[in-house]
Amino acid sequence: MSVRTLHAATTVFSASMMAPAASAECKVDSTDPFDLDEAGVVALYDCLKDKLAEGYAKGGDETGTNFRSWTVTSTRPAVAGAHSNRFLQTFANDIAAEQYLKFAEDGVVMPVGSILAKESFGINKKKSIGRSGPLFTMVKLEAGGAPDAGDWLYGGIQPNGKPLKIKQSFCHNCHASWEEQDFLAYPLEEVRISQ
Repeated sequence: MSVRTLHAATTVFSASMMAPAASAECKVDSTDPFDLDEAGVVALYDCLKDKLAEGYAKGGDETGTNFRSWTVTSTRPAVAGAHSNRFLQTFANDIAAEQYLKFAEDGVVMPVGSILAKESFGINKKKSIGRSGPLFTMVKLEAGGAPDAGDWLYGGIQPNGKPLKIKQSFCHNCHASWEEQDFLAYPLEEVRISQ
């Protein structure tokens, strides 16, 4: 699936899942996330990261409260086009980390109990400021736990801590492109943590 196709598919739900940043201090020089250089991305993330963690934790969800103590899988957030052109920073729980960090492209089977949490944020184009997005999650279930979704449970937490209502088929239809990777999409190569 191409980046453009993913963008078109995810634009449908993007507006309802973004909350504006509370302060104008998260200003950006470009409203196109693909135009921000590494320093600009890092500065924007530094400005938003505490707000992201606080927002996800508000609802008391265990993943939303604890994901930052897990293994981070990239050197910085990056945008690949999926998830409505949001910047993503992926964290893997202890069960998932070793296998996920191999970034293998063939024959991957994630262990049951693996959880991936993807922080997301974007840019409010009208105000040229960063804005919080959902914490997207993937949980690997026992065989047969979700046969129509590769035994993954897709979910998320809104920036205000409330559960994100996502159709499993919507998420899985995009992830189906990576069936040989156990339906996993990885961070962009240039930002992957090397082992």
